[in-house]
Amino acid sequence: MRFNLVTQPSIQTPGIPGALSLSLTLRPACGILGDYTFPTDSSSLRQLLKNGTDLPDAVVWRFLSDACAKAKARLLGVELSDETLQGIGYFID
Repeated sequence: MRFNLVTQPSIQTPGIPGALSLSLTLRPACGILGDYTFPTDSSSLRQLLKNGTDLPDAVVWRFLSDACAKAKARLLGVELSDETLQGIGYFID
């Protein structure tokens, strides 16, 4: 399933020293309801994008750079597998 990913800074303390706390919102790209937001950090998000998508490294690094530098970063139309979605707690019916 394709999702639009949107990050926002989070006030939560990061689990990994040096990692930026983020809130990641998954929004179905097809326009149906089902936004899902969860806390993460920049290091965990990098691993999720590297292991759970087929995005090139350059795209992942640019998105993470934007997430660290801006109030919001967006990545549109990202294909996420059912396994990846279940791993982050998104319910697949």
